[in-house]
Amino acid sequence: MSVSPDLSAKPEEPHWPDIRAWLQAHPQTLLDDRSLLEEIGLKPHGRNVVEFGRAALTKLEEAAEREADARKRIEAVARANFAAQTQTHVAALDLMEARNPSDLARRLDAVAQGRFGLAGAAIAMEKPGGVPFGWKALEVGGVDALLGDHGLTWLGPNFDGLGLFSAAEDEVRSVALIRMAPQFPGSETPGRHAMCAFGSPEEDGFTPNMGCELVAFIARVVERTAERWPILS
Repeated sequence: MSVSPDLSAKPEEPHWPDIRAWLQAHPQTLLDDRSLLEEIGLKPHGRNVVEFGRAALTKLEEAAEREADARKRIEAVARANFAAQTQTHVAALDLMEARNPSDLARRLDAVAQGRFGLAGAAIAMEKPGGVPFGWKALEVGGVDALLGDHGLTWLGPNFDGLGLFSAAEDEVRSVALIRMAPQFPGSETPGRHAMCAFGSPEEDGFTPNMGCELVAFIARVVERTAERWPILS
């Protein structure tokens, strides 16, 4: 009695180990089928030589794209650093042209906004003793309270009630505070406790893990420029 084949049954899928073993036993069959080699991205070059041109080229292109992206990021950082340094040097020249302590404070606020896109900047100094017009007066110990007894800088979120940025106070989200100790002509004290304050409208404008070399440089320029003039009581 004959049995009719089941035409609806699906043929069994070939197993890769069997295919691989057959190709190892009959390599020339694959090498002779040029159209198949080209379809899978391989290029034959004579007997037993196959060029992995398309596959290798794809890998090279991917590596080149990765290198190009990395190079672009490095170049972007370098351009940003160069631009920031240039603006810092120009700002230093603007500050050194100040005519008096009040003009110095005005110029510092102007360069902070115009050249660095900040909400503002201010100079603050502790009492007792005179505080120039346009500078912010701090109570005794005010600088240490903000920076710590031995702190030179502080970068991070704005302090509640800091009150150093006048009309721009509500815009400031983060600050950079740099300690100063200017020695004024005719002063009996070795140096007044003071600081430069920079305010950013962005929460991540100044963060604790950020370098502060540029704002520290500006603060040193302010400190040295301020020492030109005596402070009147």
